[in-house]
Amino acid sequence: MGMPEALREVWNRAIDVQPAPSTAVVAGTGVVALVLVATPIAWRYTRHLVTIAHEGSHGVAALASGRRLSGIRLHSDTSGLTLSRGRTSGPGMMATAAAGYIGPAFLGLGAAYLLRAGHAVGLLWLALVLLTLLLVQIRNWFGLYSVLIAAAGVFAVSWWGNAHLQSAVAYAGTWFLLLSAPRPVLELQAMRRRGRARDSDADILARLTRIPGLVWVAMFLLITLVTLAAGASWLLPRAA
Repeated sequence: MGMPEALREVWNRAIDVQPAPSTAVVAGTGVVALVLVATPIAWRYTRHLVTIAHEGSHGVAALASGRRLSGIRLHSDTSGLTLSRGRTSGPGMMATAAAGYIGPAFLGLGAAYLLRAGHAVGLLWLALVLLTLLLVQIRNWFGLYSVLIAAAGVFAVSWWGNAHLQSAVAYAGTWFLLLSAPRPVLELQAMRRRGRARDSDADILARLTRIPGLVWVAMFLLITLVTLAAGASWLLPRAA
């Protein structure tokens, strides 16, 4: 298959509408995602996916607000760092700081919308595109490794997986983003109570706006819970 034919095949797969999976698949993938979020041993590894979404959201917000993105680092302890250049105050800096903790939730909500419309395969290819764009901004070896592994997994399912596997992975990934988004916010506040997060996104926003960091944490948590409820309502009615 030549390159034009391959691209045409990818496009046709991406825009095709797939039938909704059964209730068992929707519920089962939700349970799997919940286990990956709630189980400490699993969370130690799956949290890297949240970090990818978190730092990628910082990067998108920085570019959208007119800042210059200098690079993104992902670390083995599941932390990350997004560097951008521009004004150290103002709406652009505020948007960049605010995007990290709510970014995974909104990605999950957007994914739920696509699944509601029947575009499970299209969602997988869109995820692959976003990971590829993120890849060019990575500035350390562990980050490069993490994003490459995630992209390779998505590509393998998108290209070689059958329709049932593609749908299950798309639903599991969407549930994971929605269910995982509140947990880092709770972890953030736990670290703040122990005085270990003085330069967190919430504290940066507190210095920029003079609104207490605890208020920003509460806003992050509220947004992630609301998007979880909205995303779940979009996923479950599609079950046949």
